[in-house]
Amino acid sequence: MTKLRLIALLLALVPAIGLAAGAGPKLETSGTDLSDKASLQRGAGLFMNYCAGCHALSMHRYSRIASDLGLSPELVEQNLMPAHAKIGENINTGINTGDGNAWFGKAAPDLSLIARAKLGGPDYVYSYIKGFYIDESRPLGWNNTVFPGASMPNVLWDLQGIQRPVYDQGADGQSHITRLELSSPGRLSPEEFDRVARDISAFLQYVAEPAALKRESVGVWVLLFLAFFTFIAYLLKLEYWRDVH
Repeated sequence: MTKLRLIALLLALVPAIGLAAGAGPKLETSGTDLSDKASLQRGAGLFMNYCAGCHALSMHRYSRIASDLGLSPELVEQNLMPAHAKIGENINTGINTGDGNAWFGKAAPDLSLIARAKLGGPDYVYSYIKGFYIDESRPLGWNNTVFPGASMPNVLWDLQGIQRPVYDQGADGQSHITRLELSSPGRLSPEEFDRVARDISAFLQYVAEPAALKRESVGVWVLLFLAFFTFIAYLLKLEYWRDVH
């Protein structure tokens, strides 16, 4: 009887679990492409210039970036590494926990696995980057549609420009953000900034699972091998059954 009650309870929770899984911010499609090495290279440069001051990628190495993205160690050392770092080290950039807590209320997280940890993966990162807007009620003056109440400032505002929210009253009587309007343009056009957000998202997608690059390239050869093996097996079957009536 106890087992039947447990099964009934689990079945009753299925709709609630489905609603919980479906809840969350509306994400834009990032359109990342791990086979586009130019995008990954641009994303690496953007991350190191705009994000690495606060966020680390402690599960990844500079040398791995060089080998995977087709960059020479010298190029990585000159453009993607702080002066004190070495090519074989993990990317332990960012601020320490104490300073992060003091300046932002919470230390900046390590982003090594962010593209795998969040539902939506690179789409989450892409939408988050594009989702910043001015909010005078926040300590740093910024908020985010994907992660409301985020402590992070919009470090890309000079590229994107300044967005302000447009509100509408919902059926529940509460005001909800329907869209963001660009009130002050940045150095890039919206299309150019979309590429910036896409490149950073693609880079973090790669960092979260570097083996995906090789897995996709090897997968083509595996399929070709299986097709060839199937053909050989078919010829062997014809030969084996030739004299069998």
